[in-house]
Amino acid sequence: MRIAKSALIDPDKNGLYGTAAVALSFFVFAYSSKFGQVSILAYYAMWFPLVVVDYRRVLGNYTRYLWIFAFGILAVLSSFWSDAMSVTMRASIQYLTHIVCALIAMRVISITTLTRGALIGIVLVLLYSLLFGLYLFDALDGTVSFVGAFSSKNQLGFFASLGVIFAVSSVLVLRQRDILWLGVAGVAGLISAYCLLASQSATSVITTVAVVALIIGFMPMGMLSPANRKMIFLALVGVGALLVVASLQFGLLDAVLGIFGKDSTLTGRTYLWQQGIEAAKDAPILGVGYQGFWVVGFFDAERLWDDFFITTRSGFHFHNTYIETVVENGFVGLILLLILLYGTLLGHLRSILVKKNDPQGLVLFALCALFVVRSFVEIDVTYPYQVGTFLLYYAAGKLTLPRRAPARAGLLSQVEMRPVAGP
Repeated sequence: MRIAKSALIDPDKNGLYGTAAVALSFFVFAYSSKFGQVSILAYYAMWFPLVVVDYRRVLGNYTRYLWIFAFGILAVLSSFWSDAMSVTMRASIQYLTHIVCALIAMRVISITTLTRGALIGIVLVLLYSLLFGLYLFDALDGTVSFVGAFSSKNQLGFFASLGVIFAVSSVLVLRQRDILWLGVAGVAGLISAYCLLASQSATSVITTVAVVALIIGFMPMGMLSPANRKMIFLALVGVGALLVVASLQFGLLDAVLGIFGKDSTLTGRTYLWQQGIEAAKDAPILGVGYQGFWVVGFFDAERLWDDFFITTRSGFHFHNTYIETVVENGFVGLILLLILLYGTLLGHLRSILVKKNDPQGLVLFALCALFVVRSFVEIDVTYPYQVGTFLLYYAAGKLTLPRRAPARAGLLSQVEMRPVAGP
C-alpha cells in the first residue's frame, strides 16, 4: 500500500499523522526518563524519516535558521572547554537533534494540528500521572505534594498549564467547532485544571491564569486597526508595570505567595540563585560547558545537592533560566538565548499587532509569554527532550516561513510571498 506524500508532510492534509506524532512526542517529553532510549527512538522516528519523503520541503533553507541554531551550536562547541566533556558532548548533541525535530515539525505541522496533538498528548500524560502518580517531599518548600509520575510538582504543573492553555486556544482562538475536538478540549481542560490544583505549584497556577487572561484580552483587539492595537497594548504594558511596582511596594506579592505557602525568598530559590551567581564568576564569558555544572563528583554540585537533600544526584538546577545559562554557557550563551526567546516573543507579538486576524501568532505568542514568565523561576527551554524546548523552537521557526497574502483585486490567483520579520 502506497501512502501519499501529502498525508505525511502537507500541513493541510496530514492531520491524522501530525496529530499522532505530536501526541507521542509530548508523551515522550514527559516520561523519557522512565521509558528510556526506546521512547527517544520513537520520538526521532516520528520526525527524521520525513526528510526522506521530501527533504527540500521538510528541511527548507537552513541559512535562515542561524539565529535559531546559534545557542545549540554553542552548546556543542562548549564540549571542547568543559571539564565534563563526555557529558556535555552527549547532552549538546541531543539538544541539537531535538532542535532539528522541532524545526521539521514546524514546516509540516499546522497550528491546528499542533493544538490537537498537544491536547491528546497532554491528556495521556496526565492520565498516566493520575493512575501511577505519587506524593513526594519537596525540599525547596518543605511540603508533601502530588507530583504524578514526575519527579517534581513543577513539571506536573507545567504540563497541566499547557493543557489549559491549549484547551482555551482551541476553543476561543482557533474556534474549533467540531464536536469531537470540542469534547477533547473540554476533557483536556478539566483534567489539566484538576492536576494544576493538585500539584500545588504556585508558579504554574499564577502563570496559567496570567496567560489565559492574556489570550482573552488580545482577542477583541483583533477587530481594531493596527494603530489602535499598538496604542492599547502600550497602555496595558504601562498598567501592568504599575501593578508590578505596587505589588512589590505594598506587599501584594507576598500575599499572593502566602496563598501557596511561599515567602519572599521563594522557599530557598533566592539562596540557590546566589550560589549560581557565584558559580558563574568562574567562567563568565563561555561558561563551564553545557550541562557541565551538575555532574556527579563535582564539588559545588555535590554541595548543593546535599543542601537541598537531592539524594538522586540528578534532575536539579538553579531554578532560573538566565543564571543556569550563564553558569553553563557564559554571557555569550545568555545573549544567544535572549535573541531566541525574546526575538520569538516579539516576532509573534508584532504579527498579532499588525495583522487583522492571526490565530497562529496569538497561540504561539501566548506560549512564548508562558516561557518568558516561567524563565525567572524554572528552566523549560534549554534541555533536550523537553516540551518547552520543542514548542519554543517550533514557534521560532514559524517566523522564518513566508507569509501568504492575497494579491490585489483582479489578481486573486497570484500570491505574494513576504518573509515574516525575525531577529
